[in-house]
Formats: sequence, structure tokens, C-alpha cells
Amino acid sequence: MPATTGQWQAAAGGVGAVTEKVMTFAGGTTNDPGDFDGTGNPATLFTVTGTVLMKLFGVVETTLAGASATLIVGTAINTSGLIASTTATNLAINEIWHDATPDASLELSSVATEKIVNQDVIQTVGTANITAGVIRYICIWKPLSADGAVA
Repeated sequence: MPATTGQWQAAAGGVGAVTEKVMTFAGGTTNDPGDFDGTGNPATLFTVTGTVLMKLFGVVETTLAGASATLIVGTAINTSGLIASTTATNLAINEIWHDATPDASLELSSVATEKIVNQDVIQTVGTANITAGVIRYICIWKPLSADGAVA
């Protein structure tokens, strides 16, 4: 499913954008993004142009499955720079994933830390296949460079 973009207004008055991407896992399928040793792993979640300020988190829409599988989100240089490594089966429906211990359906907005990003955002499956599940990634971003954008 392609990423979608919409506008948002920050409480402090700053204008930025929200881009979403839904990732469905079927790691038993060759080269699916959930296939640990397939060509779909790592998977690009968001294409970054220039330099942006970004907050990123995931909302689990369907509980993940895959014995001993792990999942991280970052960039090619820092693969866990945005969301730390998490055991996939700990990602249950309606949880907000922003760190190594997803555990709530209600979080302070401050748990999604701001990062300066200038590479594409990737998701990497480690250890074993993620055989089922759905995560909606939400990226709140603002351009820092003249060409800064997230798609």
C-alpha cells in the first residue's frame, strides 16, 4: 500500500505533515517484507529527500506472529535509530510501538522522540520470519532543508 500524506497543525503553531504507511507481514511468502532472509528485507517505509525533522511510531492493527522474530526501524546507517529492536510477538493489536517494549494503547505524544533524518526509513526483520500481522506507521515530519520531504 503506498504512503499517504496529510497536513497537521502542531499545538505550538508549527506546520508540518503526516505520512502513513501500512505494512502487512506474510513472512512465509518468499521475498515478502516479513521474510527474514528474502529480498524484501529490509523494506523501505518512507523515502526521505533532503533533511527532515521526524517523529515516527507504529500502531499495531493485527497482532504479529513469528516465533523468535524481531523488528527494528531506522536508516541504512543506523537500523535501530528510530524504533529499537522488539520481539515481533510482543506487538499486539492496538498497541503503539515506539520503543523496545510496546505495552499501551495510550501514550504521551512525547514518547515519539524527534530525530533529524536524511536517509530513507527502513524496517528490518531479524532472527526469523514474521508470518502475520499489520502495522500502520505514522511519520510526523517537517522539512529542515529546502528540499526536505517524506513520501
